Amino acid sequence: MGFNEFISKIFGNKATRDMKEIQPWVNKVKEVYPEIQKLTNDELRAKTEELKKYIKDSAIAETQKIADLKATIEATDIEKREPIFNQIDKLEKEVLDKYEKALNDVLPTAFAIVKDTARRFAENEEIEVTATEMDRNLAAQGRDFVRIEGEKAVWKNHWIAGGNEITWNMVHYDVQLFGGVVLHQGKIAEMATGEGKTLVATLPVFLNALTGNGVHVVTVNDYLAKRDSEWMGPLYMFHGLSVDCIDKHQPNSEARRRAYMADITFGTNNEFGFDYLRDNMAVSPKDLVQRQHNYAIVDEVDSVLIDDARTPLIISGPVPKGDEQLFEVLRPLVERLVEAQRKLATQYLADAKRLIASDKKEDQEAGFLALFRSHKALPKNKPLIKFLSEPGIKAGMLKTEEIYMEQNNKRMPEAVEPLYFVIDEKLKSVDLTDKGIDLITGKSQDPTLFVLPDIAAQLSELENAPGLSDEEKLAKKDEFMTNYAIKAERVHTINQLLKAYTMFEKDTDYVVMDGQVKIVDEQTGRIMEGRRWSDGLHQAVEAKEGVKVEAATQTFATITLQNYFRMYHKLAGMTGTAETEAGEFWDIYKLDVVVIPTNRPIARIDMNDRVYKTKREKYKAVIEEIEKMVQAGRPVLVGTTSVEISEMLSKMLTLRKIPHNVLNAKLHQKEAEIVAKAGQSSTVTIATNMAGRGTDIKLSPEVKAAGGLAIIGTERHESRRIDNQLRGRAGRQGDPGESQFFISLEDDLMRLFGSERLMSVFNALGVPEGEQIQHKMLTSAIEKAQEKIEYNNYGIRKNLLEYDQVNNDQREIIYKERMSVLNGDSMRDAIFKMIQEQVEKSVDTCISNEIPREEWNLNELNEILLPVIPLEPVTEKNIEDIKDVKELKQHLKEQAVLLYEAKETEFPEIEQFRELERVVLLKVIDRKWMDHIDDMDQLRQGIGLQAYGQRDPLVEYKMAGFDMFDEMIAGIQEDTIRLLYHVQVEQKVEREQVAKVTGTNKDESAAKAPKKREHAKVYPNDPCPCGSGKKYKQCCGRKVV
Repeated sequence: MGFNEFISKIFGNKATRDMKEIQPWVNKVKEVYPEIQKLTNDELRAKTEELKKYIKDSAIAETQKIADLKATIEATDIEKREPIFNQIDKLEKEVLDKYEKALNDVLPTAFAIVKDTARRFAENEEIEVTATEMDRNLAAQGRDFVRIEGEKAVWKNHWIAGGNEITWNMVHYDVQLFGGVVLHQGKIAEMATGEGKTLVATLPVFLNALTGNGVHVVTVNDYLAKRDSEWMGPLYMFHGLSVDCIDKHQPNSEARRRAYMADITFGTNNEFGFDYLRDNMAVSPKDLVQRQHNYAIVDEVDSVLIDDARTPLIISGPVPKGDEQLFEVLRPLVERLVEAQRKLATQYLADAKRLIASDKKEDQEAGFLALFRSHKALPKNKPLIKFLSEPGIKAGMLKTEEIYMEQNNKRMPEAVEPLYFVIDEKLKSVDLTDKGIDLITGKSQDPTLFVLPDIAAQLSELENAPGLSDEEKLAKKDEFMTNYAIKAERVHTINQLLKAYTMFEKDTDYVVMDGQVKIVDEQTGRIMEGRRWSDGLHQAVEAKEGVKVEAATQTFATITLQNYFRMYHKLAGMTGTAETEAGEFWDIYKLDVVVIPTNRPIARIDMNDRVYKTKREKYKAVIEEIEKMVQAGRPVLVGTTSVEISEMLSKMLTLRKIPHNVLNAKLHQKEAEIVAKAGQSSTVTIATNMAGRGTDIKLSPEVKAAGGLAIIGTERHESRRIDNQLRGRAGRQGDPGESQFFISLEDDLMRLFGSERLMSVFNALGVPEGEQIQHKMLTSAIEKAQEKIEYNNYGIRKNLLEYDQVNNDQREIIYKERMSVLNGDSMRDAIFKMIQEQVEKSVDTCISNEIPREEWNLNELNEILLPVIPLEPVTEKNIEDIKDVKELKQHLKEQAVLLYEAKETEFPEIEQFRELERVVLLKVIDRKWMDHIDDMDQLRQGIGLQAYGQRDPLVEYKMAGFDMFDEMIAGIQEDTIRLLYHVQVEQKVEREQVAKVTGTNKDESAAKAPKKREHAKVYPNDPCPCGSGKKYKQCCGRKVV
């Protein structure tokens, strides 16, 4: 007995302790249940109303206090409102705490109500109750599960869900009650496939919906959101709870707002996040759709909060001249480049095959160099991939690569010199060589057309140039910067087009549908609607495919799913595979993972991994195993780690004439249907490990008798969780089945962890080609390797979180201020405060208390202050009675306020001016925030270089980010005041929405395209470029608007 087993025997393991803690709750539900069973249908529904009243009454005093405080806000000065808001926030938290206590009190009864409602629907085709107003409304809407007969409502137990008619036949069993308690407590319930997670969720969803604060049920795709809302909806609606699905309605519509006002709202993770961003860019309160984030249950929580957690959701809009792009102009040049490179790569591959086959060592070395060049030229060339799968070939090429990488890649230029461009698959980068530049430059008059100038050297030379005035130097500097920006854009476009042509394959990485390029998720094969690659890559692929190249966009608002879901008062999740990521769930979301036991013992057999020397041997064994299972009448689900491998296996099965389905982007819409049929006799289904989540594979009696579903994994994923997801497809509800992973020493995971040692074991044992090694110790060693990678990946994700938190803190401040403007609060007092601060800042910049009165620089003061606040110029004559700086400030403040009040009188109705203040402030905030997002992104791209100066990049990022945020706030203040002072009465200023929603999978490995600026970005604490010796923010920076 091992040490861990010994400790578990004494103290029990976590799963046992968790169940022991939850058991009393389940016992209470079972005690109450017989009493609930005795109730009539009307009494059962009345019981729900009793629970609602009990919960509301538990915090009635606090709710009344909140209403009273809100009534006093309008009559209170803006500067005195903060304590009221703080008091309201405190009371709202107290209400939530009291509601939580009340929910725990009624939990046994509420769970018993849901369970017995499910039983009544399962046992009766029709249920008759006294008709309520909601019953009549549902019937009037044409809902197929209820009809009105006089004073009675008749509820049926069959209805349409997800396009199919279903008959309700489910009743909660005990382990599902355990899962319901866990979800209500704000934890993650890990339940095996087929254990009825959707039904389990009905328990906490019903309970928490009784507060009236809203419950969000989050799914991974719109099919599941719509299906589950229709499938489970009648169970809730029977008790007077409203149900809707946001994915059924258009963004910013009245219908979507109503969906959020429902007691229970279903939707996809992306749409919930996008609606939050849309609300924070709304220009009118009527455009807001979301309410407070109360309680959410996330289905497939590991997929949403781990895999997609750091994928940013982005609201974007057009940029000026965004349609003036070079992709179509430069496409012919890139096609020439790619064609020339393809010929070169083919020739090098042919030379490599000939030379490697030679007996001479020199020829073999030359052959592996040729092979390395072919790989660097076109790594996705199929003949090359096939040749690399032969024994010893890839190992030989990697040894050659090591030689040229020695001493910081000292000899690498020698290896890649003959190529037109060099592809690095790991970094996802493409770099032009001198030969490639010469090819596309041709006979151009400018040989440096595609060469970036050394801007640092140019500026340094300019600084030391004799005989040039400051104005001439500034003009020359602008010329250099403009030239650099134009060439940078040109080079960036070429690089992105090269990526599109050489690294992204149609029907694998993307599909073209309805004249649009749509991204395919590598893990699931699903089409990712609305997502676009960043940095011009999407436009490059559009140019490659000859479809319309969309205009460039700029980010208006962004948030990661990770930060969005942390806003909920209570968050819970369910999945079949979360235990291996329990540490991350706790560290980031404070979510505990509780493993729920299965209703029936798992009968699936998990075989030890079968390890082969090469991929070719492995795939041959996979095909033979599939053939054997098909002959035995068993269904086979083949799991792959990428869409590319799925396509390759499909071709191999087609050659063997074995019928099969491939779940890829072309069949994305039929995902659920294909997976559901994967349990039929002799059916072969190829899919990525994560495909088909949320869809059960049901087996016929004949299939169960034959041995059940056979799971074949073609490679171990980096994460054990993904492998467990694949295994979990078999063994549903005690069904028989087995899972087997096939591995080669050439797989990525094996190459990273000890493949050389294993290869020596193979050779020492004299394992012939095609044979395998299979042992429990080997499987354990592979899982240990996965554990190391998981830990490393978590470290990377946690580091990203630290950076993202800086943006998140700033976002919360901006959105809070923006919402107060949007909600119609009078901004007059706030504007007056801005005016006074602007005067203070302007005077402090030019005049200090230490400077004698006669030395005040009034010219500089006028230059800074008057463009913002159009006062009469400050001269010695009109301030002759003013003795010190304090008096000067007071005088200018009074003049500025009088001028503003005069501006107010120009408008016939004062409310018109109040609305103008809100419109101007909203527009300025949005524009400044948009620029700030871009600046923060650029700062992030280069902040890692601080490590070379022995500085912590994260600390430097936070400090620079704070300065930039401070600068943005000052800019908002200055621009708002200037616009309000200069606005004309005849101007029609309206609130308007200018953003449109897109999404992106940020390609963090790609170099960011340099943004065209009129001048290089200068940060507040940098030395001023004018050469004054002052900081930028104290010199020219204060004049920039």
